[in-house]
Amino acid sequence: MIETVVTAFRAPDIRRKLLFTLGILLIFRALTNVPIPNVNTAALTNLFTDNPLLGILNIFSGGGLAAASIIGLGVNPYINASIIMQLMRGVIPSLEELSREGEYGRNKINQYTRVLTIPLALAQGYGISVLLSANGVIPANDLFSIETISLLLSFTAGTILLMWLGELISERGLGNGISFIIFAGIVGSIPQQIGPILSAPDGLARIIPFIILGVVVIAAIVFINEGQRRIPVQYASRVRGRRMYQGQTQYLPLKVTMAGVIPIIFAVSILLFPAQIAAYFTTSDIPWVRDTATWISQNLNGSNNLLLYGGLYFVLVVFFTYFYTAFQFRPDQTADYLRKNGGFIPGIRPGKPTEEFLARVTNRITLGGALFLGFIAVLPYIVTAIIPGTNNLQLGGTSILIIVSVVVETMKQLEAQMMMRHYEGFMR
Repeated sequence: MIETVVTAFRAPDIRRKLLFTLGILLIFRALTNVPIPNVNTAALTNLFTDNPLLGILNIFSGGGLAAASIIGLGVNPYINASIIMQLMRGVIPSLEELSREGEYGRNKINQYTRVLTIPLALAQGYGISVLLSANGVIPANDLFSIETISLLLSFTAGTILLMWLGELISERGLGNGISFIIFAGIVGSIPQQIGPILSAPDGLARIIPFIILGVVVIAAIVFINEGQRRIPVQYASRVRGRRMYQGQTQYLPLKVTMAGVIPIIFAVSILLFPAQIAAYFTTSDIPWVRDTATWISQNLNGSNNLLLYGGLYFVLVVFFTYFYTAFQFRPDQTADYLRKNGGFIPGIRPGKPTEEFLARVTNRITLGGALFLGFIAVLPYIVTAIIPGTNNLQLGGTSILIIVSVVVETMKQLEAQMMMRHYEGFMR
């Protein structure tokens, strides 16, 4: 890997892309340190210490939420808008047709995603501001006060700025810009999380098991992430013009984790929503409403009832893995595509039998991927129970999954661009 990076850095065009990406990430890290006004730092620290669920949400904000910065929402609204647009493509036929129109269709869908990001950022910004004011992090203000409106505009502008920086990386840099921003936030928060543990008298003894476990988890993530079921596809002989092309055997790769980290994002959103709503009713005058809201706030924040929270988290991740995989991979469309192009799976008849076979195989391999993602999601709480003194360590399986995925995809792009340079040299 190091040799690939060094070799790629010697190429002028790839070096420019690497330096451009690094420059954008430095700008992002600088914006993380620009706080919103009137922040109670002690209350902010206590809020994230007592609520591990916010720590997971902070991961996807690139670390800006824990710092109460102007980019505190991070790219969460943009990610949610992208997920909504992907789901709507499976429901609205016009969007599905638009996605098949090549570059024009993709640009149009990206434009719709950017527009949808703005109301989502305003809504999420208001929810975060209410949560911060309820815990004494910022002063409480009315919805239509100048302070609240300016705070919402700051959060929304920060999200749009990060969205623009991410698209710049995707266009002129290397890799997926949004993934790189989340990656930079996670990596930048590692020293802050490990520092308090190492400063303790037995800090080294605590951190060594965590490092060993991290290496094992990284190896498992790479193994599962790159794992795939290769289904052989045989193409019949075809006549084009005066030539006959012999049938070829290709493979249809089905990844074990088609959904990536999207199920974890869905699960976090679902778990966070009831706790946020319940926080508004903990001071209600109606006894049963107040008691119900208090119970939800205490048991669905990941700090008190760890067994209930972890169990719900695991079940939701498994459910959304199947849910999102059903949108990503359509056995009926794949079977129809193979039939129209003269392809068939050996031993399986084209049409409905092929569709049923692909659906059965997808369900089997998705089960392994869903259980793996569920285990990765609840891994921080398992580590907390096994290794004492790591309660504040939010660098869990989800963070490692994102880091490994970004590094692996970046290395693949580097190798692809180096291969393309070799081909260009050969052509000349």
